[in-house]
Amino acid sequence: MTDLTKVVGERIRFLRKERGLSQEELAYRASLHNTYIGQLERGEKNATIESVAKVCAALEITLEELFDDKETHSKVLSFELEEIVRLLQGRSKKDQKAVLMFIESLIAWKDNE
Repeated sequence: MTDLTKVVGERIRFLRKERGLSQEELAYRASLHNTYIGQLERGEKNATIESVAKVCAALEITLEELFDDKETHSKVLSFELEEIVRLLQGRSKKDQKAVLMFIESLIAWKDNE
């Protein structure tokens, strides 16, 4: 999918989480299927205008607010980064530091290929 599809999906995910909604709850409020919401958030599906309008109504935002991410641009993480954070939450500080050192080593190795 295009970068725009991914950016819109990440924005939907950010706004959903900001409101404390699960994908299932957002889907219910928007009268859409929860797997469709997941596909939108991952940028796997192009949303129709009608679906975007339903998601906006469910999030209680305007279309303009969906596409205006000035205040949250730096807060929106990619799906992969969110997964890394999710996996590390609840782990000890020691485990988190070990993973950080591993990632730093992996990046240094990758950069030197």
